[in-house]
Amino acid sequence: MVRTADQSWHDAKKVLRKESRWEMAEQLERSEKQKLFDEHIEALNKKNREMFHKLLDETTEVTLTSQWKEIKKKIKDDPRYTKFSSSDRKREKEFAEYLQEKMTQAKADFRELLKETKLITYKSLKMIDETDQHLKDIENVLQNDKRYLVLECIKDERKSILMGYLEDLEHKGPPPPPTATEPSRRSLK
Repeated sequence: MVRTADQSWHDAKKVLRKESRWEMAEQLERSEKQKLFDEHIEALNKKNREMFHKLLDETTEVTLTSQWKEIKKKIKDDPRYTKFSSSDRKREKEFAEYLQEKMTQAKADFRELLKETKLITYKSLKMIDETDQHLKDIENVLQNDKRYLVLECIKDERKSILMGYLEDLEHKGPPPPPTATEPSRRSLK
């Protein structure tokens, strides 16, 4: 019966009382009914949020720097757009949160890429200070990965993350030898 998350308990009760199944709910206390209603609304909100995010994921025009005004034009005819909320403010707020989540994830993925890149070592920053060629070599390797390319819209911040990572590596120094972290394989006699 209650299919929209915008409905209040007060309004829903009026509709539900007319439903034939309402009599079966008489055994429940008022607070239990409201608790079940609230849980149902929460589940609807979660489902609608997931569907709205899926719509945004499927919209190829959405980038990390997209503007709501432009994306709204592309998605406004999709039922998931209207089902999410009747409030444009709520949709815009959710869009902003969605982009923030995507940006955070993209940066984390980029940091992971930096860790995986064998060309980058604790000596890299010193090598870059001597010649820019090493930085170009690193960027040439990185640009083959979508985790680098997805941050194309914020090149300066991406470079800042890269340089911060190189500084951290230099500060930490050479990694310990592989045997230093493994337990001793020799048996005690």
